[in-house]
Amino acid sequence: MAVVNPVQVQKFLKAVDDPTSKQDLVEHVKQQGAIENVCSTLEQLPDEEYETPTDVGKAIGDIK
Repeated sequence: MAVVNPVQVQKFLKAVDDPTSKQDLVEHVKQQGAIENVCSTLEQLPDEEYETPTDVGKAIGDIK
């Protein structure tokens, strides 16, 4: 599945508590009604804590 643009993900990260884990990010975007492509992309992120939505965007950019 193709990786989404980080900008597409950012709209689903509003009101997420920082820092947050990958698993919490995935659960949060699902609750926000994110499309499957967004969820799948976040599931590909390294299993670590993300301090800000910008950190999430950078990690998405690193997915190959």
